[in-house]
Amino acid sequence: MRGFVATRTGTATKTDTPIIETPQSISVVTTDQVRNQGAESVGAALRYTAGVSGDVNGGSDTRFGGLQIRGFDMTMPGLYLDGLRVPSSTYVHFLGLEPYGAERLEVLKGPSSVMYGGSGTGGILNYVSKLPTAHQFGELSVAGGSFNRYQGEFDIGGPANKEGTVLWRLTGVVRDGETQVDFTKDNRIFIAPAVTFKPNDATTITLLANYQKDTAGWGLQFLPAAGTAYSNLGRYIPNTFFGGEPNFNQFNTELANAGYLLSHDISEAITFRQNLRYSWMSNEQKSFYGTGYDSAADQAAGVMSRGGSAGGSTINSFAVDNQLQGKFVTGILSHTALFGIDYRNTSFRDMASFYSTGKINVFAPVYTNAWTDEGSYDDKDVRQSQLGIYLQDQIKLGRLSFLLGGRQDFATTDLDDHIAGRVTSTDASAFTTRAAVMYNFDNGVAPYFSYSESFLPVLSINAAHELLKPETGVQYEVGVKYQPVGVNALFTLAAFDLTRSNVVTFVPGSIFSEQTGEVRSRGVELEGTATLTEGFNVRGAYAYIDARVTQDPVNVGKVPTTVPYNRFSLWADYTLQDGPLAGVQVGGGIRYVGSTFGDDANTFKVPASTVVDALVAYTRDNFRLALNITNIADTRYVAACYGTTSCFYAEGRKAVAKLTYRW
Repeated sequence: MRGFVATRTGTATKTDTPIIETPQSISVVTTDQVRNQGAESVGAALRYTAGVSGDVNGGSDTRFGGLQIRGFDMTMPGLYLDGLRVPSSTYVHFLGLEPYGAERLEVLKGPSSVMYGGSGTGGILNYVSKLPTAHQFGELSVAGGSFNRYQGEFDIGGPANKEGTVLWRLTGVVRDGETQVDFTKDNRIFIAPAVTFKPNDATTITLLANYQKDTAGWGLQFLPAAGTAYSNLGRYIPNTFFGGEPNFNQFNTELANAGYLLSHDISEAITFRQNLRYSWMSNEQKSFYGTGYDSAADQAAGVMSRGGSAGGSTINSFAVDNQLQGKFVTGILSHTALFGIDYRNTSFRDMASFYSTGKINVFAPVYTNAWTDEGSYDDKDVRQSQLGIYLQDQIKLGRLSFLLGGRQDFATTDLDDHIAGRVTSTDASAFTTRAAVMYNFDNGVAPYFSYSESFLPVLSINAAHELLKPETGVQYEVGVKYQPVGVNALFTLAAFDLTRSNVVTFVPGSIFSEQTGEVRSRGVELEGTATLTEGFNVRGAYAYIDARVTQDPVNVGKVPTTVPYNRFSLWADYTLQDGPLAGVQVGGGIRYVGSTFGDDANTFKVPASTVVDALVAYTRDNFRLALNITNIADTRYVAACYGTTSCFYAEGRKAVAKLTYRW
């Protein structure tokens, strides 16, 4: 996929449908955009996407949390790999998956349970893997830059035989590096093989896998609001400050995914597809984190209290999606119908223990490397199975099209809480629907209206050690898409009204959760991508989101933390095509995030931020040398606060130079 403009997607409908004919807002980040912007994480790759943030908690978060779509946190329920959900435990998830292994990232906004079963209200992020191609190619890169980061990448593949019936691809990354936070490593090994077999013209099967090992520390620092979001007697904590203990600082993760993508044309009108995958993750972590100032005297002195934990998680998940697609005509109507049955079985084990240590001065830290094990506070096994049966019909009458879909889900969740000595099991089921209408004019304008629902069996427990009720969501969306005739561009304007019910929140100072009621998010998004001439790419995005708590014992009418009213971004890059400077590429972008409330009661605000990114590159023959600088002014700002004791800095200036050879 060349340039920034994607024209087709399978995420929204699970059929190969043009985006201009898809009656729901979807954003696609292409490989070229990831490369030109120098994105080193999935979160960074989403920085120029309307209504979406992939690094709410800041770019130094080595846990890679903070995926927000339309005002809702989708970190745990929102990630999909090649159309199949990759699950999470209480403490770890798959959002750290290496972006170099992705062909593109697709964000489907709003409830999507008709197609994907148990999923979050805000939407889903589908990581589409790089697959083998019919042409021989190769790419090798070496990079180095800020925070002592050194990285090597390779991506090679092509036909394995003369007939072209066997194709292969191998992608890999090796990194040795740190983050802007002192004492924090960020090392990685990633490898992703894929082989495609085409035994005949009707059948294609691709075997694909990936393995990733991260050896890191805790880049995410829990800091007080006084000294970050606002001053502490005129002083601010450096964004390099490490609030833990250097010898008690670990976030190590191994993950693997293996499966296949099968497609078989039964006839010209009927196609069967089966996507299957097994996912595994193992995590070990330990850290001390800030718990705020204990007194006014401590705040004046800059002395922060700390708590600590150590533990691990293991996740195993099997998922399969069977699809039968048929194309037929009834009278004046043409249909693309899809019938599917999918199944997912997930289990995970979480264990964690409390640790205590002394206070630390946030302006003049002295590390003691002394701590005490206070005993285990979490030890549980969770198993969840989900079966879904769905039906979708895309109906066309000339330029008028309708989309109708329905799904029945059955879910069973079992919790074995070893601390409480209690086993809990709960069943949940739901029927969800989606309906939409769209008209495609000759001039490329396509207005639409859609309605969609979501259903999410949650894995959280309350103080009584009981599993909570499923979350549900409903969205109304009206919009217009525009694909100018003869121009490689796509524009989307969408307005939405989105309600999330049975909202799960953590009880302050506890590992338990509660369901506080309902949150409504209303907003408008404008997004445009264009490759106007050879080598000239533009992407712009704006989102206005008004999120409010509509049902809650305390905070009705309040704005949820971390959700700004306004978010704006604009990126452009151009490569000179002729003359003595042919091959020189310059680009840059600006990102604005409005102020957010720092606590549930809306008692203080996190200030707005504006940062600028830049690109300079030169391509000659098979070589490309590029320099990417993000936050070029090294602006110090807070990415998010979750109360007065948990504020997270965004990433400061980062410069990375990369040399790439292609053949």
